[in-house]
Amino acid sequence: MRGQIQKWGNSLALRIPKRLAQEAGLGQSMAVELRVEGGQIVITPLRPARYQLDELLAGIGPGQLHGETDWGKPQGQEEW
Repeated sequence: MRGQIQKWGNSLALRIPKRLAQEAGLGQSMAVELRVEGGQIVITPLRPARYQLDELLAGIGPGQLHGETDWGKPQGQEEW
């Protein structure tokens, strides 16, 4: 598949056809890593980090534990 590089402001832009983007798992506004390897541009999608709850909880120290705050009686439809 061929493409054409166009000027976009002070940069260059390359449109990625929909089919190619879908095959690569790319989507609009998705963060990607760009690098040059052997004279070729490589585009890699950046996936959000996945965390495990037990790992996150293990990182909580005494300085991050807070007591409850009394905000008074429920107002309007706040009551559970």
